[in-house]
This record gives sequence, structure tokens and C-alpha cells, in this order.
Amino acid sequence: MMEHTGPALETLTHRLSDTPAEFLDEPRIGVAGTVHVAALVNDLLRMQGKRGPAAALERFVGTDARRDRNRLALVMIAAWLLADDWFLSAQLAQHKVLALLDGALGELAQATAAHKFVHDPDRREELARVTLARLGFRPAGETEAQAADRLSGISGMERKRLLEASRATERRAAEIREALARKAAEESADKWSRE
Repeated sequence: MMEHTGPALETLTHRLSDTPAEFLDEPRIGVAGTVHVAALVNDLLRMQGKRGPAAALERFVGTDARRDRNRLALVMIAAWLLADDWFLSAQLAQHKVLALLDGALGELAQATAAHKFVHDPDRREELARVTLARLGFRPAGETEAQAADRLSGISGMERKRLLEASRATERRAAEIREALARKAAEESADKWSRE
């Protein structure tokens, strides 16, 4: 739910387009790369008021370049976004920030190269909208319905989530129809056997 009003979307997309080169460096995976992403996440959490728990920070230590590189690169970009004054003053719940960094960003990273979220205007908007939505905010000037509609329109991840939810609902409806048909057939058979 995007119950609360957040910052203007343009502010966030502009911040993403101005991501410093240091946040676009290679994440540290084993002995390769330069940025220790777990330390970066811990710094972000400290800026928001609390250190990160060691167990949660372990998810940001790369061990497999093929699996972790893009996800960790996107976490670095999101850390830059979340270091914005608006987010720092919003007093975000740490578990929501960690869920965003570890969950939603992993889904985004599976579909799109991390640096596109800096260089491509649509991907910047997607990252800004997903970040706000996962933290319970909507862009300033938008209603919840508008924000949800625009998010589903721009985010492949959201479209996929909505499609899966729709398919699950359709499967459940089909199961209920089948169960009702079986029950009606059983009742009809019972009626005929009594007569």
C-alpha cells in the first residue's frame, strides 16, 4: 500500500541521473571489484539511525560474480537514491529498507542491467516508483490509484506480479467451479440412488 505521500518523482529520477561514478563502480565479489556493498548498506542504515544486523548485511557480500554482480550493482545505485535527504528524514523502518534492497531489487536485477536504472529515463522512473511503493509511499501529487497504475504501467516486475496474481485468482476460481461441479454430480448421483 502506498498510503503516504513521498517526494516528487522528478526529484528522485534527477538524483538517479546524477548518480556519482563511485556508485557505478564494480561491486566487490571475492577479490574482484572495488565497492564493499555490505559496508555501503551499513553506512546507509547508520545514516538512517541504526547499524545493520550482521546477518542481514551478509546478503550484500558477493560470492558468485554471475549471480551477484548485477544485483549488488543495483543495490549500490539504490543506496545512493536512499541517501537523499527526503529518505533520511522519513525515518524509514530498517526492515522495509532491507526488504527493498534484498528483495525487490533482486527481482529488478534479474530483468534489467543495473546501470540502465541510471542511464535510461524509463528505468529511472521504474526504480524510483518501486522504491517508493515498497517503502509505503507514492510520488507527491499522485493518488494511490494513480501511483499504482503508473507503477504497473512502467514496471515489468509489477506487470509480472499482477499477472501472476491474476493467474492465481483464475486457478482458484477454476478449482472452486470444479469442486462445485463435483458436489452437484455427487448430489445428483445420491438422489438417483435413493429413488
